[in-house]
Amino acid sequence: MALCGGVGAMALPSELIVHIFSFLSDRDKLRASAVCSRWRECLFYPALWTELKLRIGGGCNGSEDTPRLEFLMRRFGSFVRELQLELSPVESYLSPLNSEPSSTRMDQPPCSDNDPELSERWRDAMATYLDQVLCVFTSIRNNRNLQKLSLYVDTCILQQEGLLDSSNLHQIHQGDKKINEIQQLFMEMLSNSRQLRWLSCSFMLDLLTPCSLACLSNPSAETLKHLSLLDRQLGPLISPSELDRLSNLHSLALDFSDLTSELCGLLASPRRVPLHRLSLLLNGAALEFKPLEGTATEEDWKALVRVSANLRVYMMALEVDSSELLRVLKPSLPLERLHLDSYSTLVSDATLELISQQYNKTLTHLMLLRDDPDFPDLSVNRNEDPLVILAWRCTQLTVLVIHGYTVWSHNLVAVSRLRGSSLRVLTVSEESIDFDPDQSVCMEGDPIHNLVKEVSLGLGRVWHPCLDSSLVLLEPTLHFHRELQAFSMGM
Repeated sequence: MALCGGVGAMALPSELIVHIFSFLSDRDKLRASAVCSRWRECLFYPALWTELKLRIGGGCNGSEDTPRLEFLMRRFGSFVRELQLELSPVESYLSPLNSEPSSTRMDQPPCSDNDPELSERWRDAMATYLDQVLCVFTSIRNNRNLQKLSLYVDTCILQQEGLLDSSNLHQIHQGDKKINEIQQLFMEMLSNSRQLRWLSCSFMLDLLTPCSLACLSNPSAETLKHLSLLDRQLGPLISPSELDRLSNLHSLALDFSDLTSELCGLLASPRRVPLHRLSLLLNGAALEFKPLEGTATEEDWKALVRVSANLRVYMMALEVDSSELLRVLKPSLPLERLHLDSYSTLVSDATLELISQQYNKTLTHLMLLRDDPDFPDLSVNRNEDPLVILAWRCTQLTVLVIHGYTVWSHNLVAVSRLRGSSLRVLTVSEESIDFDPDQSVCMEGDPIHNLVKEVSLGLGRVWHPCLDSSLVLLEPTLHFHRELQAFSMGM
């Protein structure tokens, strides 16, 4: 539409300019702010920045993101209503210099005495991490309008030796001082909040303490609907008295070992709002320090389900062997999504048999991943493959992802036919697929082409195996963080 009388866009009222800019992405808003002072004034109108999503770090130039973060938080931190921040400052620092790109699933220790340059880069990354977290909490500590805070930090904590001790952060210059300041600012933010509805803190080293949640203001304790507290600390991050305050929670995410029988009993109280979503991370590397003794029993789950009839559970078991899984997978647990992920630990056919029997009415998502060059065969008897049995029994199954285990082509065809178009996602890495030589003799043409054709017919849509395993083997904790967000918001 042409402007009458040759009047330029600069003559438009500020309110109209702000409305037009509201359709731009955050990145485009920042670019447009460089045009002129009038646009810049309109673009930094608070109504345009009620929600801020940032992902920074993760590369060798992670520190270069700090000035941009400081600018954004200085301008919007005091009034933003929804803040989502993902910091991943360590990933690129852990691979040796002048080597091939490292996998996203790192299993190297963060520092190496044999590689001082690597150790120096790790310290630089951690210094950047501390500065960026300080920047965020300095800006939002007095924000009384904050309704949603979602924080994730990828610090590559899972190591071959076990847990990365938080004392590593104390090696940084003024590390102790910065860590204490971060903890105080976080608690100050919780204390000043008045309408917090969503609080998610995932794997942020030394942010959470056992005292953090006690600082949450009484108004926010009433308005809080979602709480996610995930860290690799040895002690629980929420006490029964603190959970008792949060009587209006609809969704909760915790380390499985922190869901004690006492906490489960509190969640089952009729005085509370029924719980709809529960996300649990079972980390095998932590079981030595956080054993399963004292966690929710079968009777606890029955009591919880009686009160929260619509409760659904999402669980990731990371490097957990089948014996531990059999202890955890209680019959009354309303399991909807299950992610079994490991580097070398095997999931047995008996475990899959148990899953298909107990959760045939609730299971919708199953991810079975293993990052190891050996591809074990789950089907001792190829005529009774546990994945086929699972697809037959679990009538609600909509997502199936497999890598690291041998999947026979004829069994894959059977899965596609059993679930048909209701199986919205069927992702199987090409490396995992094998062909029975006895059956291949009876077939004409290329086996892969025949498999693609048969599976596509079964699903009622075009299907192909996944050619790049890196698209399947995502970084586990980041995947868990993002999945629980979507899972909790979808209630």
